[in-house]
Amino acid sequence: MNLSLRCLILFAACAVSPIAFAESGENTYKQVCAACHNAAVLNAPKFGDKAKWAPLIAEGQVTLTAHAYVGVRAMPPKGGNPNLSIEGFSDAVAYMANKAGGNWKSPDAKMLVAINKEIEARKAGLNQKK
Repeated sequence: MNLSLRCLILFAACAVSPIAFAESGENTYKQVCAACHNAAVLNAPKFGDKAKWAPLIAEGQVTLTAHAYVGVRAMPPKGGNPNLSIEGFSDAVAYMANKAGGNWKSPDAKMLVAINKEIEARKAGLNQKK
């Protein structure tokens, strides 16, 4: 198989699988979240601050991730990045929680379904308040 054909096959495989280019939680944190969470902007829980993160971690991974994805307190939806996927966002939240004492895993398909369900419930609740 010549080099051009191998490159074409590799390109096609990557185009079919967006997971191949998925950002790690750490990278997403650095690119999106760090601007506020490194400096505790608008009372954001500072990265690694176990005392500030403890009550948030206690909310549970599904609830905290979903509420933060929709926007909570002074935090904008998706951390201010409208193009951030729920998968990328979830990994970043897990990364931050783990650096503050949590023991969260990267969400699997079942957890992502639960997070998306909670996102819809949160949106509905917020719309009722308007």
